[in-house]
Amino acid sequence: QVQLVESGGGLVQPGGSLRLSCAASGSIFSIYVMGWYRQAPGKQREWVASITSGNTTNYADSVKGRFTISRDNAKNTVYLQMNKLKPEDSAVYYCTAALGPMRDWGKGTLVTVSS
Repeated sequence: QVQLVESGGGLVQPGGSLRLSCAASGSIFSIYVMGWYRQAPGKQREWVASITSGNTTNYADSVKGRFTISRDNAKNTVYLQMNKLKPEDSAVYYCTAALGPMRDWGKGTLVTVSS
């Protein structure tokens, strides 16, 4: 089991940037597939991006070209750099750690994109 703590959320204007961090503890971080999901009010949780143990990345079409996921195995941390933010990016962002069928979740960090 992995414990995950997200940070870096906040209020940002449209077109701005934020970097989310997710610190992991409790297991061998480097072997996990790490990811970010988000959930906006009244909407279902949706996958945003993921990065494998071999640093292969994948992105939802809605964020491709604007968001970048990365990981630092020495710091047991995964990041989500978010650029060119839009109001529709507003949501609670959750970090996940997956190993086979098992997935652990953080408690989330709120991102609000508004002028």
